Amino acid sequence: MALVPNWSAGAAVTNDPTVDAATKATFQRLADAVFTDRTQALVDGAGSARTRHASGFSGSVRLSGGQSHEQSSALGELRARRTRLAKLGEKYSDGSTKVTLDATEVHGRRAKVAVTETTTLTYQKRTAKGPKTTGFQAHHELTFKADGHGDWQLTGIRDTDDGYLAVNQVAKPAIAKAKTTAADDGPPDAPRAATSWPAPSNPKNLTGGAYDYTAMVAYATKYWSHYNPAYPNYNGETDGGDCTNFVSQSLKAGGWKHVPGYTNDFHKWFGNADIQSDSFVGVNEFSWFALSSKRVTPLANVYQANLGDVIQMDFNRDGSKDHSMIVTYRDRYGVPYVTYHSTNTYNRSVASLVASYPNAYFYAYRT
Repeated sequence: MALVPNWSAGAAVTNDPTVDAATKATFQRLADAVFTDRTQALVDGAGSARTRHASGFSGSVRLSGGQSHEQSSALGELRARRTRLAKLGEKYSDGSTKVTLDATEVHGRRAKVAVTETTTLTYQKRTAKGPKTTGFQAHHELTFKADGHGDWQLTGIRDTDDGYLAVNQVAKPAIAKAKTTAADDGPPDAPRAATSWPAPSNPKNLTGGAYDYTAMVAYATKYWSHYNPAYPNYNGETDGGDCTNFVSQSLKAGGWKHVPGYTNDFHKWFGNADIQSDSFVGVNEFSWFALSSKRVTPLANVYQANLGDVIQMDFNRDGSKDHSMIVTYRDRYGVPYVTYHSTNTYNRSVASLVASYPNAYFYAYRT
């Protein structure tokens, strides 16, 4: 007598379920519902009726019990983030999320689904002129498991971008490994920037200087959602992702000149399709070069940053910086907006970053 596997005992389906086109489409719709719920949790005035798309799935594809709990926890955290944002004067009047399915990998009764999320949030109108929207593209891997009846349950979500810095994400951000240098190298320490608002005045001359800040912003705006093929793409390839590489490219577009030399000498700075210095692509090495070369001066408060300035973050306060961003907008209220890679994001307010990561250390550099 043949033994029946435990997973199929008493089940109507004993063979591995088929993942056909219709099932893949349902995977995509459930993913879309999950991330739409998370986006709507940030929208001002969005009640429970607007944040329950995923819970409506049942039958052949649905949330597992554990993932339902994870989703409820995420929505609660995002609603708290919305409250913190409102206290800082930032609200969103609308949000839209679209998820596309990139790949499906099936092994028996388990499936991994890679998706790309594209989200746009509309800033609520303010009395002063500001950007209309902020948005990002994020990549996720969803894990599904089929039960004994052949019904698929979403059991896990993993963000696959380096950084995890989308405004509707709740995963802990990636931490870059601290770099070591010889004691006699003497890398300079950047002073931390305060995060209190409003900040003391520190105006910047945006025209007539050595650098073209408009060109920096134009470059960042052009390449925030796709990567310039003239440079390598480090997202998913190294600790910290592509964020500093992207910032360096933007600064180069605005007039920063190469300083050639050994790649591991933080006093050098250069990057092209074939070779990049550590300071061109590394978060900490960039700070060391920028300060030692006098190309930047530290800002006392992160809200003092203006177009073309650079902001960095240290998520776990271990002294090693983890993320780099470039300022692409500043509103009349004195709030800078940043654009960055990993996760690819444009015009996200510094207020949003402070509200999302209240325990992080911030560093701001006037370029």
